[in-house]
Amino acid sequence: MSDDLWARIEPLLPRWEYALPKLGRKRIPDRLVLQGILFVLHTGIQWEFLPQELGFGSGMTCWRRLAEWNEAGVWQRLHE
Repeated sequence: MSDDLWARIEPLLPRWEYALPKLGRKRIPDRLVLQGILFVLHTGIQWEFLPQELGFGSGMTCWRRLAEWNEAGVWQRLHE
């Protein structure tokens, strides 16, 4: 993903703060997750088959973040 595209999308994404930063797994950066989402949508593979080796997180992580961003209205604001 180009830096220009990311510069347009990043401000639209909801901010996520760690409530308890020492617990749980580290959150995968939004840019990597967005690349995973775009990879799945471009290739048409099932979320569960997103290769972990690509570094985008699991397919479930990407799917959840897509749903979170959809609920936050990110895509609507991007289209506007």
